[in-house]
Amino acid sequence: MTSDPRAWISGDESAAAMLSRLQASRPALLVPPLHRVPLRTGNVVEIAGPSHSGKSQVLLEAVMHCILPKEWKGIHFGGLEKIVVYFDLDCRFDVLRLSNALRIRIMDSYGLAWNALLEFKEGSHKDDSKDADICPFDDELFLACMRRFLYIRCYSTLEFLAALKTMHHQMLKEYEALGVKSHILIIDSIGAHHWIDRSCQPSTLGDNRRKGLSLQCLTEAVVHEIRNLLRTHPMLVLATKATIFGVGTSSNDRQRTVGKHLLQDTIGSMTSTKETQQHQYREYMPSIWQSFVTHRICLRASDRTATDIGDKASPIYTSEWVLPQLNHLDKFVIRDDGIFMLP
Repeated sequence: MTSDPRAWISGDESAAAMLSRLQASRPALLVPPLHRVPLRTGNVVEIAGPSHSGKSQVLLEAVMHCILPKEWKGIHFGGLEKIVVYFDLDCRFDVLRLSNALRIRIMDSYGLAWNALLEFKEGSHKDDSKDADICPFDDELFLACMRRFLYIRCYSTLEFLAALKTMHHQMLKEYEALGVKSHILIIDSIGAHHWIDRSCQPSTLGDNRRKGLSLQCLTEAVVHEIRNLLRTHPMLVLATKATIFGVGTSSNDRQRTVGKHLLQDTIGSMTSTKETQQHQYREYMPSIWQSFVTHRICLRASDRTATDIGDKASPIYTSEWVLPQLNHLDKFVIRDDGIFMLP
C-alpha cells in the first residue's frame, strides 16, 4: 500500500500483487484433513483425538508441506519453503520418521519428473537402458528442507515456558541465517504435562511459594507467551491434544475450586454421524486454553479398513471439525507416501 490515499482508492492493484498479499496473510495450509477450513496466521488449531488416531501423521504432513519448496530446479513440490518451530512436549517425536517421509516425498516428485523426461526422450520406451528407472535423489534439497525444521524437546511446562521466552531471539537468528520467515508453530501434545502440573497445586492453607506452580498460573503463562510470540512473529499454531474418553459423562459444566484458583472442567461430547458410534470425552484443559483455541478438529480411528494396492488393508480414520462446526465427517487413510482422503 502506498502512502498516497488516492493511489489506494484508484484500485490499480494487479492480480499478481493481490495474490502475493493474500498469501502473506493466509498460509494456505491445505494438507488433509485440514483442508476443509481456510486457515491463516494467528489461528490456533487444536487437533484432538485419542492415541493412534492420526494426529502425529497430520503434523508430519504439515511439517513437510511447510519446509518443502514450491519449486526446486524446475521440479514442482508445492511446498511453502518456511521455517517450522516444533515443540515436542511428550518426547515421542521420531526424527527418523520425518527423514524417511521427506525422502519419500522428494523421490516421488523427482520420479514423476524423471519418468516424464524419459518418456519425452525415448518416446515412452524405457527398456533401452538398465538405469532408466533409477531416479536420482537430491541431498542438497533434503538438507535445505531439514534446516528449516527447528525442533525443541521439553520435559516440563517450566522448560516449555523458558523455550517460549527465548524463541523471539532464536527466530531472528534463523531468519538471518536462512532468509525465510517462520510459518507454523507446532505444539505436540499440549496436555502432556497436565497431570504433573495438576499434582503441584498449592495447598488450601495458602502456600505462596508454590502459587506460581499451579495449573491455572502455568497455563496462563503459556498462553501469554504464545500470544506475545504471535504479535512479533505471525504464525499459524497447530497443537495436538490427547482426549480422555468416558462412558456416561454428561454435557453439563461443573466448576471446582482448588485453593484460591477456580478451575473449570468442561465436560463435552464428541458427536459423530450415523455411520460412527457416538463418543464422549472429558475436556481437561483449563478454560484459558479453551478460549485461546480458534479452531478445533477431532480425529478418530474407525473399525473399518480400506483395501490398498496389493490387497493391503489400511485402517480408516475420520476427522470432524467442531470449531467451526461443519457437520461433515471426512475419511482418510495413512500410507507410507502420505494421507489420502476417501470419498
